[in-house]
Amino acid sequence: MFKHILLATDGSEASARAVQLAMGLARAHGARLTALYVVDPYPYLGVGEANPMGFQAYMSAALDFAAKAHAEVMAAADAGPKVDVQLRRVEDVAAAKGITESARELGADLIVVGSHGRSGLQRLMLGSVAAKVVAQAEIPVLVAR
Repeated sequence: MFKHILLATDGSEASARAVQLAMGLARAHGARLTALYVVDPYPYLGVGEANPMGFQAYMSAALDFAAKAHAEVMAAADAGPKVDVQLRRVEDVAAAKGITESARELGADLIVVGSHGRSGLQRLMLGSVAAKVVAQAEIPVLVAR
């Protein structure tokens, strides 16, 4: 049924549940899996003086987080039957937009994303990448909790 699954990962506990779910689906369907890490835009541009050292430190940390998240996906892929996994990192876009645009560009037919399960005021204040992906995606989205 599914031929190309896009897994949005950020290395969090919620993302770890999504990794396991996406791996299981990829194995069951013989699908390709693309593990996507979206680096959020540098939060301080346009606010006062731009600090190049701050930007470099931010990007260095973001790339480290991306590498760790991708390593977790590859470890899950190596823990069972073979899955065709591709790693992708997108920079300079908001997370939900990066996920939905990547799914469109890659021709994915399913997006798997984790949710922290926040509700009420906490969700209202922090927002929800998973909810935004569900609202913006043109293909099915599976949210792992």
